Amino acid sequence: MSTSEATARLAVGDQAPDFTLSDAAGNAVALADYRGQKTIIYFYPAASTPGCTKQACDFRDSLESLKALGYQVLGISPDKVSKLEKFVAKEELNFPLLSDEDHAVAEAYGAWGEKKNYGRVYEGLIRSTIVLDEQGAVTLAQYNVRATGHVAKLRRDLGIDPK
Repeated sequence: MSTSEATARLAVGDQAPDFTLSDAAGNAVALADYRGQKTIIYFYPAASTPGCTKQACDFRDSLESLKALGYQVLGISPDKVSKLEKFVAKEELNFPLLSDEDHAVAEAYGAWGEKKNYGRVYEGLIRSTIVLDEQGAVTLAQYNVRATGHVAKLRRDLGIDPK
């Protein structure tokens, strides 16, 4: 994909593209395994970086309350499985992190595209969060989210916490 092409973003009501990716232990994880459950899929650029660590730890610390409301959490990045394994162990993450090295899933979800950083334009992962209902339909799609405070904002947007 060239930078002139825009990846189509998902919208509320869209059916989420199916995928199977490897988790931090090298096990295959399929989106189909999560049918019947509400699922939060968040895309982040790189494990063990400051913003991504903050976001992952926020999801870790909110996981029990999210699960109590029927939500599962999946994190997806273009990192290799070995890097995810170290990240999970170091931060004691309690939800699956999935490796999307060729960024095919990120592209299918509209989370890969043109980015600008300090005047430089390049292609990369766009920090995004997609929430699915029990049938795999999109109920919330957020792109270009901020790492810090994102989980709290997501909880408000889902109606879990008051505004």
